[in-house]
Amino acid sequence: MYDHRRLGRELDLFDTDPLMGAGLPYWLPDGAVVRHTLEEYIREAERAAGYRHVYSPVLGKRELYEMSGHWSHYSDDMFPPMALGAEEVVLRPSLCPHHALIYRSRSHSYRELPLRMAELGGMYRSELSGVLGGLTRVRAIQLNDAHIFCTLEQAVQEARAALELIARAYADLGIRAARYRLSLPGEDGKGKYVADPELWRRATALLREVLDGSGIAYEAVEGEAAFYGPKIDVQITDPAGREATLSTVQIDFHQPERFDLHYIGADGAKHRPVMVHRSIIGSVERAVAHLIEEHGGAFPAWLAPVQLVVLPVAQAQVEQGEEVVRRALARGLRAELAAPGDGTLGARIRAARLVPYQAVIGEREADGDLAAVRLRDGRRPGAVPVAELLRRVGACVEERGAELWRAA
Repeated sequence: MYDHRRLGRELDLFDTDPLMGAGLPYWLPDGAVVRHTLEEYIREAERAAGYRHVYSPVLGKRELYEMSGHWSHYSDDMFPPMALGAEEVVLRPSLCPHHALIYRSRSHSYRELPLRMAELGGMYRSELSGVLGGLTRVRAIQLNDAHIFCTLEQAVQEARAALELIARAYADLGIRAARYRLSLPGEDGKGKYVADPELWRRATALLREVLDGSGIAYEAVEGEAAFYGPKIDVQITDPAGREATLSTVQIDFHQPERFDLHYIGADGAKHRPVMVHRSIIGSVERAVAHLIEEHGGAFPAWLAPVQLVVLPVAQAQVEQGEEVVRRALARGLRAELAAPGDGTLGARIRAARLVPYQAVIGEREADGDLAAVRLRDGRRPGAVPVAELLRRVGACVEERGAELWRAA
């Protein structure tokens, strides 16, 4: 059973320091590679699905969160306001109020809808020390967030497309959904949720339509909704069987009303858009924690911090090994040299056991521009020309699949 906290430190992916504070991990170079690669994958997937990316600040005036409803329903999970002259500013607990303001800053026609706005943005939650743990529960969160502003008629299809995007990402990342949950308000949540029964009824009916139309089995659970509306939560489990929410899809009538959002319809009149909240992988921190545990640190080749390690058998082959590394880097692969000075060949092979591809270069290989290939899964395809090795590795990485080696 893998624990991402232990593996994260052993593999030099992330760590913490008491001077930075609990729940505020920092990323080491190899961990930063995994994070950057994951973020670029998400941005690429979103661009292909018609999303436009924005940036917004992590601070906002207190009035912004009073307008959104966060201050009255969610302030216990927010950091205290900071005085800035006569104003008070707050570290944001979510990105949706900022995206609502961005939408509101320009007039919109029905022809522009659905307008899909995405951001990998920072937010902050005032989590109690007792619930913090590794990357799964942190105070500084990098959220893969998006908001779709659309007509009522478009909302179900947009939410369904978001679920399909989540499913594709899970397949690429090797993540398995444990279950789908329709998260509803609890009866004892007086003051916790927006008091608008019609809002809840409409949003819940639409989310049920999304799930039923997608053919997804789900459970309805009370007490797990957002304060402003119900949501679809995609649940995952860790090796210990603990469950957590990774991805969400929500249909929101509340914030478009609070921010007085509108678009101009075909009739020339103002209409209220629906706001679909959607996160493919939730927080980057929780996603990486799950990937560490799911794969035991042996990430899919396209996500691995080091994709190819080159191992010269002796000092005489170091120059050739360095040349192979240079050629690999030029192809966009993440490659490193494990030189004889780092230990015996056997020790270096064991140290690189989580690297998808190993290229051993002895005297015969150096003379023929070859590499003896070893795969992480134990296969040994034998000696191949370096150009062929790099071509095959590059193809497998670009396809983002689980296969490490294909026939020529």
